[in-house]
Amino acid sequence: MPEGATQMTTEVELTLCDKEPIHIPGSIQPHGALLVADPATLRVIGEAGLRAWGKPVVGQRLLDLFTPFEDIQFADLQRGLNILGDVTIGAKSYDVVAFEVSNRIVVELTPQIAGPRLNARFLAAIEAFGNDIDRSISDTDLFQKAARIFQQITRYDRVMIYKFVDQDAGTVVGESLAPGMKSFMNHHFPATDIPRQARALYVRNRVRVIADAGYVPSVIKGDGDFSKLDLSDSTLRSVSPTHLRYLANMGVAASASASIVKDGVLWGLVACHNLEPKDLSLTSRLACQTLATSLARQVKAREETELYRERIRLRAQEDIVLGQIGSDRSLHDFFSSAGKHIAHLLQADGFAAIQSDDLYTIGHCPDAIDIRALAEYVRLPAATRPYVTSTLAAQYPAAASFKDLASGLLAVTMSTEIPIILMWFRAEVRQTVVWAGDPHKDVPHDPQTILNPRTSFEDWKQSVEGRSIDWTLGEEESASRIVRLMLESRNARHMREINRDLNITLRENAALMQQKDYLLREVNHRVQNSLSLVAAFLRMQAREASSDVKAQLAEAENRLKAVSLVHQRLHQHENGEVLDLARYLGDLCTEMSGTLGEDWARHINTSFTPILISTDKAISIGLVVNELVLNATKYAYRGAVGPVSLSLAQHRDSFRLVVEDQGVGRDGSTKGTGFGLRMLTSLVDRLDGHLDFEDGQPGTRAIVTAKIK
Repeated sequence: MPEGATQMTTEVELTLCDKEPIHIPGSIQPHGALLVADPATLRVIGEAGLRAWGKPVVGQRLLDLFTPFEDIQFADLQRGLNILGDVTIGAKSYDVVAFEVSNRIVVELTPQIAGPRLNARFLAAIEAFGNDIDRSISDTDLFQKAARIFQQITRYDRVMIYKFVDQDAGTVVGESLAPGMKSFMNHHFPATDIPRQARALYVRNRVRVIADAGYVPSVIKGDGDFSKLDLSDSTLRSVSPTHLRYLANMGVAASASASIVKDGVLWGLVACHNLEPKDLSLTSRLACQTLATSLARQVKAREETELYRERIRLRAQEDIVLGQIGSDRSLHDFFSSAGKHIAHLLQADGFAAIQSDDLYTIGHCPDAIDIRALAEYVRLPAATRPYVTSTLAAQYPAAASFKDLASGLLAVTMSTEIPIILMWFRAEVRQTVVWAGDPHKDVPHDPQTILNPRTSFEDWKQSVEGRSIDWTLGEEESASRIVRLMLESRNARHMREINRDLNITLRENAALMQQKDYLLREVNHRVQNSLSLVAAFLRMQAREASSDVKAQLAEAENRLKAVSLVHQRLHQHENGEVLDLARYLGDLCTEMSGTLGEDWARHINTSFTPILISTDKAISIGLVVNELVLNATKYAYRGAVGPVSLSLAQHRDSFRLVVEDQGVGRDGSTKGTGFGLRMLTSLVDRLDGHLDFEDGQPGTRAIVTAKIK
């Protein structure tokens, strides 16, 4: 082992996987070579893997180092990994790739190996593979075909389609094996097998190859310290010693992986194993990346199609439920005809509704005393959005006593005069999960303990209890919608009965409602006047201020408008606790477009998915959008006008807001006073979220991710 490698390995082993800085290993895999150069002079300041060539390289210019380098334009590097072509040095041919990081150019040379060449025949084969994937008749067929296609390309002994599931654990949903290879089909793998920072690198660097799991790392040496050099974009980056031991424990001598990324989120992996050391040609790597992207598109299309079909089915069932709703004199009268249809709507084993002391149940439900305690537990969380779980006892320990009846719960609070809590129950479905080795073995409880990879991957069966069939997104949406429709139906019926029996009281109530509306409008009018007055003061103050202060006051006025718009939306919305974030952001962008002028209005594009969110979060998100859009209009095009795109999407229980431009991008310089960035950071912290900036090639992408709750 080279000098320094032992110390490096020891230090890495002292941390758990989630804390290991795998993007800065300070070394590379030895089957290739790496050069680090100064971008201004193109002089080499560091190298790894070149000493065996018997040629000193540190201090020389890249263009002078090898004759073929003269034809490569190192000054034209784009963000991320750049494929620069191939060169012949001596009797060998090498593929050349490069990337720029920390004001340094990193060049990698990997020997060309036997494999398909990038020509018309190869492109036709990739097209045929993609068409084969598109023709899959089911998810199982899709993943099995994909595994076989990736095995044809890589020629590895085992290829698995690996899907992330709950708590970032994974399961094998497709597989293609060489004769004699152990199958892991339908086996589960714990989340610790692929730690958090590794999943982040899989999104950034889509294809990774370990040509020989028994390699000795080549340490990067030269003029300076390269132990912290970011190799996130590297194709030769040395991997964690823990991971190498993990592969050795599996009996794997080489591995490769291609990321399946859907909507910017790591959906799964194409994991390839080989019993003997094996590298992949650059062309094969590019083919794997292309087909993994095609597979991700197919996964997304199938999920969206399935959700659409489910929504159609649920809408038909909702119509049946509404036609069976009874009177509202009691819960029993209200649900007597519709109760079984409501339970069937969400394929529940039991349904219960509770209002104060009144309780209605149908199907298999817990005891009344347990239902009442559970209703109190979910009453507030279920008021803004459905409370959903398939492992109720894990969140509400008292449910362990009736897990056979209600391991799954979907609850919604209907906002009547006295709230009605509706609860759908799903019974426990015991199942046996097959893990590839005991997921709990060899995992230390002390976070400071040296981490050792699992030593066994033999089938380990776990009996899962206290879990029901999962609720789908379509069922969550249907629960919210049917409660709203029932509430509207109930209110309409109630109003008709009151109109028939108590016409005078109805008129008095109508008068009171008018007075209430008048008071609300008056309050809203006064608040709007106050906000307008503050805005006017800001404009007056700006008349006598310097240009810098004027700009800051203008930004303050825009922030004030964002708050004012939220207040208007609250006044218009029936439920003051939540609002439609897509509608609010759309109104905000329209308002901002009017302020910025017609030129900018034509260049601001939006794509927002409807998401119900609490009003306090909406205010913070609106201010974040205001800051990001204004920052893009001020700096992205250096005073000119250009495209600014905003998108909002939901992933599980989080939202993802993206603001991107096609301008000059981030060059590391500081713009403005810095107040806007501090404000952004503070707002995102309030959301308990994350703000990331990415290079858009061209331009900048600002990504805000936070929980919806």
